[in-house]
Amino acid sequence: MQEKKPRRPRAKKITLNTRAQWQRWVKEADKTDVPIEVIQHVVVNLRDGTRVPVNVSQLLAEGHNPEELDQHLSSKLRELDDYIEDVDYYISVASVARTVQAKTNQLLKDL
Repeated sequence: MQEKKPRRPRAKKITLNTRAQWQRWVKEADKTDVPIEVIQHVVVNLRDGTRVPVNVSQLLAEGHNPEELDQHLSSKLRELDDYIEDVDYYISVASVARTVQAKTNQLLKDL
């Protein structure tokens, strides 16, 4: 009689699509304190239906100081709070991935 070989346990699938993984993580993350450097743009939706887009990545690319831009945007949002229905933040997945990867590499370099 021929002896059967024991079956190997199946290996778990590894997701190679890191972009999809980053998109999922960004979508699930708490967005109460997002660095301005990873924001692509903001859309302020007013109570009267008006939408006010703010292209944050373009402003940063034009050389505006990130800290000053963050303070100015926060100040304007507070001033207009009575007129604002909600605010949509659009995050750059690539910027988040670069930022997190750089920090991870820095933490793990001495291990």
